[in-house]
Amino acid sequence: MDKWPIGVFASIDAGLGVKLEVVRELGIPTIHLHAPHRSTRTPERARSFLETLRAMGVKITVVFAGFEGESYADIPTVARTVGLVPPETRKERTQELKEISDFARLLEVDAIGLHVGFVPHEPTDPLYQEVVAVTREACDHCQHNGQRLHLETGQEAADTLLRFIGDVARDNLFINFDPANMILYGSGEPIEALRKVGKYVRSVHCKDAKWAANPGKEWGREVPFGQGDVGAENFLRTLKELGYTGPLTIEREIPEEPARQKTEIGQAVRLIEELKARIG
Repeated sequence: MDKWPIGVFASIDAGLGVKLEVVRELGIPTIHLHAPHRSTRTPERARSFLETLRAMGVKITVVFAGFEGESYADIPTVARTVGLVPPETRKERTQELKEISDFARLLEVDAIGLHVGFVPHEPTDPLYQEVVAVTREACDHCQHNGQRLHLETGQEAADTLLRFIGDVARDNLFINFDPANMILYGSGEPIEALRKVGKYVRSVHCKDAKWAANPGKEWGREVPFGQGDVGAENFLRTLKELGYTGPLTIEREIPEEPARQKTEIGQAVRLIEELKARIG
């Protein structure tokens, strides 16, 4: 694969990603795929979908897990509902994550991504040790399938994330770096965070945002890539410094406005192409 192929976050029947028609229309060669509904995660559907993608010349680089009952309404709701952290849904979600890993294997994808949830800041918190244990379990299942597990950035500061990865102690645990999420959650300046965690970054989201008035207490605001506080050129230059050569995957979370979503992703493609030409 060439350095920095452009990607987009896509979906079939679940999740926030764009539809395949948009991927085809914009000529995008790679996608992060939001895992489809459980009922459609069958070997037959996997074969059919893979054939469709091959005909389009598109490669899935990461399959992202999402779970029933997750809500990103506000920061406290995220802490209560997202990922493998909430104890009341953990067992069922861990099982579903393993099923998604198995489905991704049928799609010949070697990386699974997810928001693990708000990892407690203190390692002495019993919940912290539980999240370490369930992440190890997820990593071991992915390892069996020849896959990496990519933790999406956002909820934790870079130092907390580094400590967590160290405590999980699995050599297939890496990071999907989303610079906008650091701003949206108020968890740290994204370029500084990227430099800290860079050795673990195996996939990225090209997404942008504006800081909230009270970072960490209220949401920042997502905006089109290149129009926010991330600093698109600085982001790509830092990735280059760190030796990252993988896909640059555009994510734009306005599924209720498909026409606008497609327009803004098209603009992001053009911006990234310009930056790639400039940065080399």
